Amino acid sequence: MRFALLLMLASGVAAARPWQGITPGASSCLDVLGKFGEPTRTINARGQEVLIYSGVQVINGTVQAQFKCDPTTKTVQRIDVYPRPVIDMDNIEQTYGPSCDSDDNREPCYAKKESPQHRVYFLYAKMGLAIFFKEDKRTVQSFTFLPPAD
Repeated sequence: MRFALLLMLASGVAAARPWQGITPGASSCLDVLGKFGEPTRTINARGQEVLIYSGVQVINGTVQAQFKCDPTTKTVQRIDVYPRPVIDMDNIEQTYGPSCDSDDNREPCYAKKESPQHRVYFLYAKMGLAIFFKEDKRTVQSFTFLPPAD
């Protein structure tokens, strides 16, 4: 089950990493509504419209998914996915690639970072993917899909 979710999250080869057929920077909020229906709730946060799917409208394999949309272009700018199964650091490296500091030299690779809230995360910049870990620094809290860095 855990590996199946990782494969689902890794599917697609586009400029940005899509999730469930929705691509940050390319898909519209209407695409999200067409695919998943009405969200559990919609909020305005930091100038973006956020479509939240949880509870009855939860998307399979998740506890919650959030689609952040630009209010002017109505384009999805970011997707935050909170997975249901437990996924650890080893699963992430096996699925997405090793540290850029490793001797492996494979692409893609991640840079290990720390958020202002002192949360460890892996940034796969060329894929537009950030993976945030829980306080234990080994178990995935959330996946964030963004347009990739150049």
